[in-house]
Amino acid sequence: MRKPIIAGNWKMNLTISQGLAFVSSIKDGLNAIETLDRVIAPPFVALPALADLLRESQIELAAQNMHFAEKGALTGETAPGMLTGLCRYVILGHSERRGLFGETDQGVNRKLHAALTHDLIPIVCVGENLEQNEAGSTGTLISGQVRAALAGVSAADAHRVVVAYEPIWAIGTGRACDPDAAQHVIGAIIRGALRELFGDQPAEQVRIQYGGSVKADNITSFMRQPDIDGALIGGASLKTSWVELNQRAAEARV
Repeated sequence: MRKPIIAGNWKMNLTISQGLAFVSSIKDGLNAIETLDRVIAPPFVALPALADLLRESQIELAAQNMHFAEKGALTGETAPGMLTGLCRYVILGHSERRGLFGETDQGVNRKLHAALTHDLIPIVCVGENLEQNEAGSTGTLISGQVRAALAGVSAADAHRVVVAYEPIWAIGTGRACDPDAAQHVIGAIIRGALRELFGDQPAEQVRIQYGGSVKADNITSFMRQPDIDGALIGGASLKTSWVELNQRAAEARV
């Protein structure tokens, strides 16, 4: 059985002190939910402080991005080895990184391999925009993103990767994807591409999240889908209802 994973992406929000105060207020409730993996992705500057706060808990941290190089003259970048001891996960290829900062499928693939080398679990984001969705290009685009991101990964390592389907038209818009439609993309297109890459058994081990306007009041409908193993969530992860959202996600998979 794939263990569900709920990850909260804070993006560029909350100062260190604000982040510490927020996590302190939800830590005990979140830590008590043991049937799913709970992940928080704060801004880079907050990772050390939150790593200390959560050291005795079962709550994991994620970096929001990283470079693939070990070191170098790359002002403003963070090497994978610099994340060792601070977090277990790293988000790669988020649509905002692709759209605003020009990240490519090939760059995401290099980062994914670097993450695996450093024993980080990559959460690899894929997704289409509204124009592509309405043009019927979702299948071709998403399948291509999955294949490109995981190129060169062995079948034995496939289970170490988390894939997040985030339709760009649903992120931060309040317009969540229909759960049945999300199940189709995740089950038929993404897991289908994984089967072609790695075979049936490795593909069944890969956890796949949905992301895009997920809230406490709709998480259950997504988690009841057979191929949706969790969610990658933005705005709702900054609210006090975050613990309730995780509780509902856990209950939906019992």
